[in-house]
Amino acid sequence: MTDRRDRPLVYSCSGCSSAAQMTNWLAVQLDRRGAAEMSCIAGVGGDVRSLVRKATSGRTVIAIDGCALECARHCLARHDVTPDVHHRLSDAGVRKRLGEDFDPAQAEEVLGELLRRVEAETGPRDGSDT
Repeated sequence: MTDRRDRPLVYSCSGCSSAAQMTNWLAVQLDRRGAAEMSCIAGVGGDVRSLVRKATSGRTVIAIDGCALECARHCLARHDVTPDVHHRLSDAGVRKRLGEDFDPAQAEEVLGELLRRVEAETGPRDGSDT
């Protein structure tokens, strides 16, 4: 298993829509599977010093946004961080629905695509199950 600090950082928008909740679930899955280390986008957007320092540390950054608003990407941009991988769920056919939960089967499909993309764009990680 690799040291968490050797993994890419992953940020998700985590809003209230079904798509945003799926982004949070996807980021947690990348973290739990050893493909990335999840960090807090609210802390980056809120200028929390330790979280901004982590985001600007030079590590590979993955941002997952649910829709065209791209809240995670914009929070990172406040600190001149451009994600190495930016995955927007709306581009993958995920619909943003208010007051509804995301579709678990669709989330599993998107997770498979995202894991493949992360590995292709950042390289394989020791200890991951990808």
